[in-house]
Amino acid sequence: MSRSSSKVYDVAIVGFGPVGQMLSLLLGRAGHDVVALERWPSPYDLPRAVHFDHEIGRIFQAAGVAEEVRAVTDPVPDHYEWRNAAGEPLVRIDWSGNGLSGWPTASFFCQPQLEAVLAKAAESQPTVTVRRGCEVTDLQPGDETVRLTTNGTDGAGEVRARYVIGADGANSFVRSGMATSVTDLGFFYDWLIVDTQPHEQAEWSPMNWQLCDPERPTTIVSGGPGRRRWEFLRLPHESIEELNTLEAAWRLLEPWGRTPENTTIERHTVYTFQARWVDRWREGRLILAGDAAHQMPPFAGQGMCSGMRDAINLAWKLDLVLDGRAAPDLLDTYTSERSEHVQHAIGMSMALGQVICVLDPDDAAARDARMIAAGGDPRTALPPTPPPVLGDGVLQRGPDGTRAPNVGHLAPQYQVTHQGRTALLDDLIGGGFAILTDGATPLDALDATDRAFLSGIGARLVALYEHDAPVDGYLDTTGGYLPHMREHGHAAAVVRPDFYLFGAATDGPGLRDLVGQLREQLQQPAATADRTPAPAPLTSVTGQ
Repeated sequence: MSRSSSKVYDVAIVGFGPVGQMLSLLLGRAGHDVVALERWPSPYDLPRAVHFDHEIGRIFQAAGVAEEVRAVTDPVPDHYEWRNAAGEPLVRIDWSGNGLSGWPTASFFCQPQLEAVLAKAAESQPTVTVRRGCEVTDLQPGDETVRLTTNGTDGAGEVRARYVIGADGANSFVRSGMATSVTDLGFFYDWLIVDTQPHEQAEWSPMNWQLCDPERPTTIVSGGPGRRRWEFLRLPHESIEELNTLEAAWRLLEPWGRTPENTTIERHTVYTFQARWVDRWREGRLILAGDAAHQMPPFAGQGMCSGMRDAINLAWKLDLVLDGRAAPDLLDTYTSERSEHVQHAIGMSMALGQVICVLDPDDAAARDARMIAAGGDPRTALPPTPPPVLGDGVLQRGPDGTRAPNVGHLAPQYQVTHQGRTALLDDLIGGGFAILTDGATPLDALDATDRAFLSGIGARLVALYEHDAPVDGYLDTTGGYLPHMREHGHAAAVVRPDFYLFGAATDGPGLRDLVGQLREQLQQPAATADRTPAPAPLTSVTGQ
């Protein structure tokens, strides 16, 4: 049986794990024809990733699955603690409360439950087609499309798409069709991962912690609601084969009071933690995302998180390119921005791992003394790492042409009030580009061409007020936005659809220059930039 069609999809996504699901969902919600090709006929039903941070919560919010995700996750109520072999605390990292993005600082989940939420939402999009049991066996990029040869439960076939995204994991088939090189930092540790379901309903305090014992470094964390995960470092005298057995898992769990009488082991497997990234994530019409583009140790819990950041960065750029609202070269900024950002996550994960994976007793004693002397403060007890800032890309430029200071950082999300409704900002404006201004005055500098451009890219103009907001204005309910903007002398800020700061301006003329820079950097075709404005996105938000 052969299956092929003359249809050309906008995007074919190879792999339908969390990153492929998020890409399908975001692009489908934007109205693009997407086909997701997954080699396995059924979803993988065992745990893998378990953690996401506040920024990823905001991405779920942007994808329209906020409440469904909240229903299957455990937000962390306390801290992440490291202890030495004697039980003394070495460091405490506060994970309680909400983070910068208006979501819990850290949340834990069971991946099959999370994937079920994302898959259902993606498959409900009328423009998204999901084909499980469909393996891609060949791909041939052309000038206008990529031709993929497939084989699976519904027979051999062919799929054509304008762009192909490889979200197909560390052994990516799509990556094998690219000429890109890989940077490997040579960081390798083997850990036995044991996912469990305790039979009793217990409160684990702290919910997540790390035993830094040179006899056997061990991680103990939530596996999502009703689940616990233990991770045990493989010692030099052990082989992977002898460690990766059910008997070894029960033996290592026994000192923790876990037995077959009170616990069910869902899964045990040995992972080799690595630190590497692909040097070029896009070659023409082939693009990589998630583990296909990078792998990192899990010590900072940023593996799946980094893949989700890939998804939203790539989705908003592809949306503009596919619709002809931006030039295809915009996609090159995906590599430059995300590669540098993910290297921060890899570096941070390695730095934490090098502290945790100490097996020499004398070295461990020296580490303990140093960390205890720091009083548990992660700022001084842990190795310094650079801030997580985007690499060069779609960011404001200074007069000399270099990127302006402080751009490329994650922008916050706070609750605001609009027309009697109080909610997180993204819930009120629907995502996309956001132009935040201190009152409406800075917007007066924008002319008809500026407004047409902003309307064309779906930007929302959000005039913020400290009090007495007009009917179409936004009240800074919690005092989160305006004090920060005023402290830095900013009358306006442009926030990208992936929530990173494009740039800021001190007055109306500066805002107009900022909008001009954005138009230039998107390399927008003249016909799009000059088209008649669609006023609804602007007037409905600002009344201008």
